[in-house]
Amino acid sequence: MRCHAVVPAAGAGKRFGAGIPKQYLLLAGRSIQQHTLDRLSAMPELASVAVAVAPDDELATGLAYAQPERLRFVAGGRERMDSVLAGIEALRAAGAVDDDWVLVHDVARPLLRPADVRLLLTTLDGQAVGGLLASPVRDTMKRGDASGLVLDTVPREQLWHALTPQVFRLGLLRDALLQARAAGVLVTDEAAAIERMGLRPLLVAGAADNIKITFPDDLALAEALLQAQLRAGVTT
Repeated sequence: MRCHAVVPAAGAGKRFGAGIPKQYLLLAGRSIQQHTLDRLSAMPELASVAVAVAPDDELATGLAYAQPERLRFVAGGRERMDSVLAGIEALRAAGAVDDDWVLVHDVARPLLRPADVRLLLTTLDGQAVGGLLASPVRDTMKRGDASGLVLDTVPREQLWHALTPQVFRLGLLRDALLQARAAGVLVTDEAAAIERMGLRPLLVAGAADNIKITFPDDLALAEALLQAQLRAGVTT
């Protein structure tokens, strides 16, 4: 099967609180974005990689990537779903078709294991819809009210943390995102858009170190996890 990647990277990273978008913060001497895109572009399973950046982004194309010829930068949008759609349209303009797979991955997840991507793609081979990497919930889950008081304990059985990549048929994902946008629904991941259509994506267990860098302490954790990965030789 032919698979393309879309990386939404137009966000400002406001929750991180840095003066620049978090994807440009340094992790082991290189930007988070460089780590992420280098891992994806090194995978022969991906036919192309579209990166949706902010229209006024002057940093993205000036960074030193391992395989810059594999990257196609496009102007993203205000919301994640807008950036993913921009990436999909760029892929279609370059010859991608509706039956191709499109893999969407967070730019702020630089520790993605290529083996997990291969597992996901192999598991989805022959599937009509698609699926996503996810991690089973291990902790006791509490539901709280607006004041921070516990309302109840939520059973953790069958609960998963949604990760990325999330992989769907290109035409199906495009339709799902356009329908959500037309309905004024802001989906926070691609699976949610697919679910709105009454379809059920497949959950595929992925490594727990595929963390998303969202807050400052995540960066220190990512540094430690990256060094552990390098020692174990799991980056390729």
